[in-house]
Amino acid sequence: MSFLHPEFLYYMLPPLFILFALLLTQKEAQANFFSQEVIERLRVSANTLTLKARNGLFMLIGILLVIALAGPVIKEGKIEIKAKSADIMIALDISDSMLATDVYPNRLKLAKAKALEFLRLAPNERIGVIAFAKNSYLVSPLSFDHDAVAFLLKNLDTNSITEQGTDLMSMLEVVNRSIKNESHRYILLLSDGGDETDFSVEIAYAKKHNITVFVLAMGTKKGAPIKLPNGEFIKQNGSIVITKLNENIAKLATQTGGVYIENINSNKDVKTMLREIENTATKKEMKLEEIEKYIPLFYYPVGLALLLLLIATSSMSKRQNVQMPSMFLLALVLFNAPVAKAGLLDFVDLNDAKKAYSAQNYEKSAHYFDAYAKKTHKSAAYYNAGNALYKQKKYKEALKQYEKAHFIDKKKEAAMLANRGNAYARLGSQKDLEAAVKEYEKSLKLHEDKAVRENLEAVKKALEKKEQNKQQQQNKNQKNKNQKNKQQQNKNQKNKQQHNKNQQSKDQKRKQDKQQNQDKKQQNKNDQQKKSQRKSKQQSQEEKEKQEQKKQENKKNKQQQDKKEKKQNKMEQLNKSKDPKKEKNRDKSAQMQQAQMKDKMSDAEEKKWLKRLNAQQSSYLYMLNKEKPMKENTNEKPW
Repeated sequence: MSFLHPEFLYYMLPPLFILFALLLTQKEAQANFFSQEVIERLRVSANTLTLKARNGLFMLIGILLVIALAGPVIKEGKIEIKAKSADIMIALDISDSMLATDVYPNRLKLAKAKALEFLRLAPNERIGVIAFAKNSYLVSPLSFDHDAVAFLLKNLDTNSITEQGTDLMSMLEVVNRSIKNESHRYILLLSDGGDETDFSVEIAYAKKHNITVFVLAMGTKKGAPIKLPNGEFIKQNGSIVITKLNENIAKLATQTGGVYIENINSNKDVKTMLREIENTATKKEMKLEEIEKYIPLFYYPVGLALLLLLIATSSMSKRQNVQMPSMFLLALVLFNAPVAKAGLLDFVDLNDAKKAYSAQNYEKSAHYFDAYAKKTHKSAAYYNAGNALYKQKKYKEALKQYEKAHFIDKKKEAAMLANRGNAYARLGSQKDLEAAVKEYEKSLKLHEDKAVRENLEAVKKALEKKEQNKQQQQNKNQKNKNQKNKQQQNKNQKNKQQHNKNQQSKDQKRKQDKQQNQDKKQQNKNDQQKKSQRKSKQQSQEEKEKQEQKKQENKKNKQQQDKKEKKQNKMEQLNKSKDPKKEKNRDKSAQMQQAQMKDKMSDAEEKKWLKRLNAQQSSYLYMLNKEKPMKENTNEKPW
């Protein structure tokens, strides 16, 4: 065994011995006024600890506490702890192009925020910082002191380097010079890429010197003007310069074995970059330390000191007739406390509960009895807690406490059952009164009690009265229900009659409407017939008029034709009286003219002339050039 802090033994034990030596040699205060014989006669012989014995116990307690403070331990063995780290150099671009505001607040401030977040997320890595523009310089070498690195990083700005531009080659050379004797070097580059389009020289240099570049690109493809601290914009040939993110810098990352990530508003890009670096980088052992492993023993002297403190401050007497030593009893109480049902001071709580109950402070009494019951799980405690709750008119809570109480003594069990019956009776519902009757009957079976019997009779009467009231209420409800049903029936009957009347009136109206429609249809039909008759009469009258007109025209034509025939007959008679040779010639000429006319006439005219010729077979037809044409019937169409 050894001590982790032996200085406590060296510096605290000597003063402790001196103090208690003085206390042990000091006389009691009574010895200054009385002799020892008088003191022995006056003192009540309680056979308790003397003052010197108590002081001796206190001294022993002090020694044990000092030993505990010294940290006694037992060596268990040694443990080797290895510290590994990946050396990472942060390269920050501080050229004027990093003042562009295409990202908030600008590229440089966002890059510094990303670098600080990287420091926070990698507490176990050695990290350094390089600032570069046209030239490069080492801001902080590789260090585990991230607070110092962060302080230097925060103070970087574009004025840290006077010559502006972006030269990545100078930055790689500084990394190569600052990290020596390393097989691999890792750079986290925060830059917008500058204006260079071909990084083949930088890539070749990085591969030659085993430098892996991880690029966290700052800026956007859209770009922005460069605003200087004085508020002016950088111009070239009189026009404002717009700087954009140079995506060609991705080749420097991918072709050297690193990763290219463009910035985003959240810290997800930094977390992803750290994960990629940890997956790629080869960590090396920085420290190898052996740590002793101990088994602590301080709680043993502390526990013994507490035990002695209890003995020294107690007033237990050393009786000769005690069956077991007081030290053994105290140890038994201390080490078996978790399984004991009652503590040494439980009687105090029980006494307080009884006093509160006597003083009618039932709420406090119920609290004490309930706490005592939870500790002891005694039926009497549950019973008393139930009584206190009953006095507060908390009958349901009282029943819960009564249910936990069970007594072997029949009288106590009967009293508990009677109280349960009282609680149920106080609740007053039908179901609770029936439960109260059962509890009273159980109580009376165990022990006959006049008050319980009276309570049982009273509850039964209350049940009967409730039953009567319930029956009366049911009858009343039934009567009301019947009345309502009767009223509803009358109402339904009236509604039905009214409905029938309405239906009849509707049917009658429908019949009337139907009859009116039929009458209208008949009237329309009669009007139509009259109209058609009138039209037919008109048509027949018109036909008659036309026929009459036609007859008159035929008659007129016939008269004209008769006149013509008479005239022709006269002409024929005159011709008969002339020369027969001339007559023959005339006949021939008439036949020739007739043949010529036949060639010229239409079919309708031909039929017309043939009809006339047939009608005048005994006459001759003369075709005279100067003869006027005959008037024809205008109603007849020849074609």
